[in-house]
Amino acid sequence: MATLPLSITPQACCWACGTTSESSKLTDNTHYRDRKKTTLGLVKLDAERKLVFGGFVQSFTQISLRSCPSRVQAASGVSIEPMEQQFPTGTEESDKVCTYLFRTENGDLVNVFVRDNTVNYSVYVELSSSQLSSGGDRLVISWGMYRADSSSLKPLDFMETPCTKTLSGSFTLELEFEAKQTPFYLSFTVKSLADANLSGLEIRSHRKTNFCVPVGFGRGYPTPSGLSFTRDGSINFAIFCRNAEGVVLCLYDDPTAQEPALELDLDPYVNRSGDIWHASFESARSFVSYGYRFKGTLLRNTNSFDEGNVLLDPYAKVIDEAIPNNKGTGLKLLGRLCEEPVFDWDCDVRPHLPTEKLVVYRLNLTRFTEHKSSKLPTNVAGTFSGLTQKLDHFQDLGVNAILLEPIFPFDEEKGPYFPCHFFSPMNCFGPSGGPIASINSMKEMVKEFHANGIEVLLEVVFTHTAEGKVLQGIDTSSYYHACTADDLEAGNSLNCNHPVVQQMVLDSLRYWVTEFHIDGFCFINASSLLRGVKGEYQSRPPLVEAIAFDPLLAKTKFIADCWDPHEMVPKETRFPHWKRWAEVNTRFCNDVRNFLRGEGLLSDLATRLCGNGDIFSDGRGPAFSFNFITRNSGLPLVDLVSFSGSELASELSWNCGEEGPTSKTAVLERRLKQIRNFLFILYLSLGVPVLNMGDECGQSSGGSPAYSGRKSFDWKALETGFATQTTQFIAYLSSLRRRRSDLLQKKHFFKEENVDWYGSDQSSPRWGDPLCKFLAVRLKADQDEVENQSNSVYAGLRGDLFLAFSAADQSEIAILPPPPEGMAWSRLVDTALPFPGFFSIDGEPVIEQMEDLCAYEMKSHSCALFEARSL
Repeated sequence: MATLPLSITPQACCWACGTTSESSKLTDNTHYRDRKKTTLGLVKLDAERKLVFGGFVQSFTQISLRSCPSRVQAASGVSIEPMEQQFPTGTEESDKVCTYLFRTENGDLVNVFVRDNTVNYSVYVELSSSQLSSGGDRLVISWGMYRADSSSLKPLDFMETPCTKTLSGSFTLELEFEAKQTPFYLSFTVKSLADANLSGLEIRSHRKTNFCVPVGFGRGYPTPSGLSFTRDGSINFAIFCRNAEGVVLCLYDDPTAQEPALELDLDPYVNRSGDIWHASFESARSFVSYGYRFKGTLLRNTNSFDEGNVLLDPYAKVIDEAIPNNKGTGLKLLGRLCEEPVFDWDCDVRPHLPTEKLVVYRLNLTRFTEHKSSKLPTNVAGTFSGLTQKLDHFQDLGVNAILLEPIFPFDEEKGPYFPCHFFSPMNCFGPSGGPIASINSMKEMVKEFHANGIEVLLEVVFTHTAEGKVLQGIDTSSYYHACTADDLEAGNSLNCNHPVVQQMVLDSLRYWVTEFHIDGFCFINASSLLRGVKGEYQSRPPLVEAIAFDPLLAKTKFIADCWDPHEMVPKETRFPHWKRWAEVNTRFCNDVRNFLRGEGLLSDLATRLCGNGDIFSDGRGPAFSFNFITRNSGLPLVDLVSFSGSELASELSWNCGEEGPTSKTAVLERRLKQIRNFLFILYLSLGVPVLNMGDECGQSSGGSPAYSGRKSFDWKALETGFATQTTQFIAYLSSLRRRRSDLLQKKHFFKEENVDWYGSDQSSPRWGDPLCKFLAVRLKADQDEVENQSNSVYAGLRGDLFLAFSAADQSEIAILPPPPEGMAWSRLVDTALPFPGFFSIDGEPVIEQMEDLCAYEMKSHSCALFEARSL
């Protein structure tokens, strides 16, 4: 009688169709046993016929993995004599054993044990059934081996091997294979022979299929998604695909090769749990990269499906360089078979700045330092390392947060707003162009910026992907919308609120926060995050709510940006927020542009200055408004005051009297004042100011609003007189915001009694008069806050502020109200004055023209700031 030791005794579970209880699951447990104490029934070849089988084994192992056929032919005419024998003894080694338990069509159980002793693999099959025993004493297992295509096995390819009947009435069989033969699947059926003619009952699995057992690799685990490593070095693969009939794991020993070195057609019963396909290996062997192919009639109904395409794992963390696809369908991306590089985050302290304290600089990573004027080495220019070397520029501007345009791998023809992946930075952003260098240099950049008190925010796109083989070839109906809505971009709009996509987005955000220490995310095309699975808009979209309440992301900043990269325009929407989501404020941009070009109502400007209460008085506050004048699409700041042709009507620009470049002094002076006015309003309004790359040095796109029209940052431009005074003015405004944080960096809205509005003659503003172009406001210092900060170095500089704005073509007289007792007004800013006198840290006293009143002449198209200071 064959005896199974306790360590490999089958568990009380089986593989039953259509059930979800523990007893219906296929088990794949790893055990270790002492070979000295194990007695099992063996199959042993007689000396003569073993030579035949041995020749087959030798010929199989000599075939390289690259040229390995999709199946292994079983030699015909080979007889194998069964016999009972103990496992070899005299060794101290422990063997790794994987156990599998199947159910037959009749409800009987088939136990399979796969033993790995490094040199070879033994597959031990045990069948125990009263029904089988009553059918006769002869039982045969018909078996064959395959890798890439299970359907390639034909009846003639199978070898029949008789089983041993033990004293207990069970039947056993053991087959041995050299380790060089693996990995492969052993496919078998059982035949109960009733007579000498070898005819009898064929027994299959309860699904009426062959029994399939992986040899040389494991069943794997459904979590975590993607590629994962255990402490002992084994590798697990897991990928979601609901509608595929088959998934093929493709392994490469050369990442530049067009064809994989090995393909494994994953068994849908052994290597699938629910909608997750999985497998595991003890090591990577000689393989360096991997991908997947997907098969099935449901997938063929999609336009982008091609069974021959090898696709990237959506959860891959390290991606090899893209290579041309021999099918002529773009580039092919593969995941690298390696663990993520270890990084030393010691001493990294995240700034965790309050949102109202932020001063943000938005930039494109490549364009920021790729220009030769950056004077960086070629391999550093345009990379994370290059950005780190320009850190002093942000410090000079008073910036404490940078907002990076998308850095995920993307379609290089359409730009960074059309991603191909969500779990790694683009390889070209590393100093050597490789994935490991890119990952490490990004982490070094984040750590260095944190050390200098600067947060790192990422723009992310989770609403659509690049067209082609991204997720479309994996499971289009799960990942993408069916385009039932008219305004959905055909073919590449992600179904964000599908549970699988929602989980992927959350996993991506968590990964960037935990592995890269990212401080916040700006979600591009955020209005599409509100789409339901059928394209309808939802008031409580599951993804947006899940992000808001995710405990791991509790201290992460979230900004919704409804700019649509397809149409290059923002989409107005009421965004659900749960008091966690901030928003990029397009209304601020439009209303400020309208006012400074002489259009719009004073009430619109007043709303923007005081924190956008029409949008954020719903339980949030002014700090949830990310204000901007220009962004990475549309006209840059210098073009906003230089071009206003009919084709630019949507830009709300004004050329100040002449279109395009000019040498007219009056026009140039007017443009300079307007640029100062825009910056003045941006930094002195409640909310978070967002400065766009290049605006500080007059970067122009030649009047083109297209994203592609933006040029690389010219570092020589910082040496011009315009850049000198503009950067100094920006630094001054940043410093002023910090110094007067009690009024300019408020978390909550102003108290009504602390704000007074004025027209040019101190009368009430004509709010509804579109012809009125002057507005002034007095912001009264909150006495409670002033007293709490009485010990501050700025204690004597915390009086009221008086701001005046004129978009008129002629001068206006601003009457300043009486200052608080014991104080006098000092002028800090007048955008109409020449440099360097148009702003001052110390301030210029304003002389009283009448008792307790000061009259100040405001030049056309100018802004001014006054502060009440102690006498």
